[in-house]
Amino acid sequence: MNPRKIQDNIYWMGAVDWNSRLFDSLIPLPDGTSYNAYLIKGSEGTMLLDTVDPPMIDKLMSQLEGVEKLDYIVCLHAEQDHSGGIPTVLARFPEARVVTTPKAKAMLMDLMPIPETSFMLVNDGDEISLGDKTLEFIHMPWVHWPETMVAYLRENKMLFSCDFFGSHIATTDLYATDEGRVYEAAKRYYAEIMMPFRSIIKRNLEKLKAYEIETIAPSHGPIHDRPAMIMEAHDQWVNGPPKNLVVLPYITMHGSTEKMVNHLVASLVDKGVSVELFDLTVTDIGKLAIALVDAATIVVGSPTVLAGPHPNVVYATCLANALRPKAKFLSILGSYGWGGKTVETLASLIPNLKVEIIEPLLIKGTPKEEDFKALDQLAETIAEKHRESGFCFC
Repeated sequence: MNPRKIQDNIYWMGAVDWNSRLFDSLIPLPDGTSYNAYLIKGSEGTMLLDTVDPPMIDKLMSQLEGVEKLDYIVCLHAEQDHSGGIPTVLARFPEARVVTTPKAKAMLMDLMPIPETSFMLVNDGDEISLGDKTLEFIHMPWVHWPETMVAYLRENKMLFSCDFFGSHIATTDLYATDEGRVYEAAKRYYAEIMMPFRSIIKRNLEKLKAYEIETIAPSHGPIHDRPAMIMEAHDQWVNGPPKNLVVLPYITMHGSTEKMVNHLVASLVDKGVSVELFDLTVTDIGKLAIALVDAATIVVGSPTVLAGPHPNVVYATCLANALRPKAKFLSILGSYGWGGKTVETLASLIPNLKVEIIEPLLIKGTPKEEDFKALDQLAETIAEKHRESGFCFC
């Protein structure tokens, strides 16, 4: 696409990636993504904030054809989907300074050929004047790498937020007009990328309260010209309590674990507890991550395979451990044929989760009457713990 005007002398540049379905060889992209760069023309200088993923660099360079001089190339984040185009842009504008944090400089020099003499380092709170436009650089460590920063354009009350408040969506909409779609995509983005750093993000959200923000321009997804929606959503995801929700990822091989799962779900619902169920043979792992944002309890269901849990369940458990959701309780259920260490193995995979373990339930073979009664008791225990914790049974 061509450059798109946001405000006077402020333009969206970059690329919409309609076809990608996997980010970092890990994260599902059901709706593609965008790599947003922004051009600011001041009365005394011109600045490009971020570049694009290297396979998309031709699109950015064609958008820069009419730019005669570029004074600054700002790298908000060293990951290549932001920074990978810097060498090409710098070759076209060799006089430009690469503006970044001290930590990012070291990373960038490890990742790509940028001359050390091209760098201009900015500390937290430093400013660059473009004449009639002033950029303040705000360090935002662990959103989501340690070197990340954002930029605040004072005269326009605009925050260039890097990965903060972003969403993976391929769209021609410049602004977040479909807020329901953007909300879900942003929640997926937060769950998959930001949630492990929730405690640090909490401090960064507080830091932004000192700024009057009328527009948020992230590095992925549409621009927020009504920023309250996305900022309030992040505040809830980071600071809000868990919901009266059980998230239940599971695998079944011959139906026994599935019978247990279905009975537990019905019993929980009867007791007023919401459940989100994920059959890991067909689950979009990003949907599971979204559900973990709000979960009060995680119940993992697995058959026993070669004396341990099913490998897909191991993967989901490791994912939950890496994402560090704010769940308060966890339990395990499943079936075995002759024995094994399913519970012990899964329990060893969650050292990052600050949860209370509710007594697991593993049975031999297919569930029987006494097993269904035990599942009813597990449901009652979960419901009671939710009530004691004050989670809303609305």
